[in-house]
Amino acid sequence: MAEDYALDLEELRSLQSVAKRPRILSMISNEIQRLEKLSQGSVSGTVSPTPTPIASQTKVVSVPSILYTTLGSFSWEQDNDKIKIYVFLEGVDQEKLEAEFKPMSVDIKFHDVQGKNYRCAVPKLNKQIDPDNCKVVVKPTKVIITLAKASKGNWLDLHFKEDKLKPNLDKEKDPMAGIMDLMKNMYEEGDEDMKRTIAKAWTDARSGKTADPLKGYR
Repeated sequence: MAEDYALDLEELRSLQSVAKRPRILSMISNEIQRLEKLSQGSVSGTVSPTPTPIASQTKVVSVPSILYTTLGSFSWEQDNDKIKIYVFLEGVDQEKLEAEFKPMSVDIKFHDVQGKNYRCAVPKLNKQIDPDNCKVVVKPTKVIITLAKASKGNWLDLHFKEDKLKPNLDKEKDPMAGIMDLMKNMYEEGDEDMKRTIAKAWTDARSGKTADPLKGYR
């Protein structure tokens, strides 16, 4: 009987060493204590009780998301090699800003500026930059973001803008489809006189009065 108790205790202690859940550990511990008492009653001497391990529980702390005020208004200038963006913001700590430069985007986050968090970002730049040579310099009343151009030259705009007048490559096989897209863009961006002229040309083309939808416009 004592030998059976010893084998049972040995196996339970083995299970106790690999168990993780508190409820399972408690059940194993209680069974070990019960067998130890039975074992003490059947053999002489005392068996040193095995200390019950305390199961550690990891407490998950939820981190609240950071709220940012978007800085949509800033000025910029350029030369042949770089672009400088000027963000007029006081109280910025150089150690509390986070800068992320990518070939086609820039994202600057300013933390704890007089109790608020700010963000200045250009999700898609007009052309590529060299992220390794970009930098942010903090001045007393402004922040200067320097973007190193990947290739020298003048940028027409800081933000990428799709050329609406550029014909769609998928429609190059159909010249008329390209002309219709061009007329649509001209109509959307034109003044009232242009809209009336294009609308008339469009109507004439659809009714068969003219094969050239731009005839009424030229």
